[in-house]
Amino acid sequence: MRSRRYTARLAVLLMLPGTLGGCREDPDEAVQIRIATGSPTAVYHAFGQSLATILNRELPEVEASVVVTAASAANVELVRTGQAELGFTQADVLAPVTTPTPAVVAVARVYDDLLHLVTTAQSPIRTVADLRGRRVSLGAPGSGTGITANRLLTVAGVAGDVDRHALNLDDSVAALREGRIDAFFFSGGLPVRGVEQLLADTAARVVDLGDWIEPLRRNYPEVYVSRDIPRSVYGVDPITTVANPNYLIVQADLPDRLVRELTRLLMERRAELAAAHPAAGRLSPRSAIATTPLPLHPGAAAWYRESKP
Repeated sequence: MRSRRYTARLAVLLMLPGTLGGCREDPDEAVQIRIATGSPTAVYHAFGQSLATILNRELPEVEASVVVTAASAANVELVRTGQAELGFTQADVLAPVTTPTPAVVAVARVYDDLLHLVTTAQSPIRTVADLRGRRVSLGAPGSGTGITANRLLTVAGVAGDVDRHALNLDDSVAALREGRIDAFFFSGGLPVRGVEQLLADTAARVVDLGDWIEPLRRNYPEVYVSRDIPRSVYGVDPITTVANPNYLIVQADLPDRLVRELTRLLMERRAELAAAHPAAGRLSPRSAIATTPLPLHPGAAAWYRESKP
């Protein structure tokens, strides 16, 4: 039913070769594109806001808007249930596809999320093992941060020894400033603005997680890789951490022509997206097609074939 509704709204548009443009005679007939993002100070939100601006400017029959969410897991559920058309998610949130007609598919691999473990400068927390008995935020309920952080605590053997708090990025930063928690995890593309702001005006640091990358990879192959956060990102000591591919996902039953145009704009307006957040500058058609375990939407796949990434 949803696919037929979108097709009906786009029928006139699709008669125009090569474009979704045209005069909008009835604003009520606009195609709604709700983009599920995350915290207002994290990458998903900045990326989503910029993408919405591009879609509204260049596709006159589309009305794009951004939805603030708990991030990855919540975004997948919103897209799956038709409460959002697009969303961002980490790869480790996604379950293997077991049906030939999944409700959620991919538009692109957009960049890698890096897991941050942030604590105060004077804190004795130097490794994951030091989190025993500490008050730690593992991210908001429904976030990808929670999944990655829980897996890390499990392989480190401290999952049952942490005083867990479920706070989003902004609340985690506030709680660390006020001494209500001892550390927090957050997974995002570089730089995470909430972390950047904290480190700029507070004596805080990011903990190295390099020792736990191989144990994570053994338990969860084909997901995690090692990445460095250099001094130039936050102005603090460089560290090694866990990286996780990040995807832009879409309702599987959106019309192919619409998703093709979304994909085209995503790739052709990379410079504008990167101006909103540097993580978007890592987009490329060649890497975008690597979206395991999700298949690409046929409209996205068509654009990549035509562009020969």
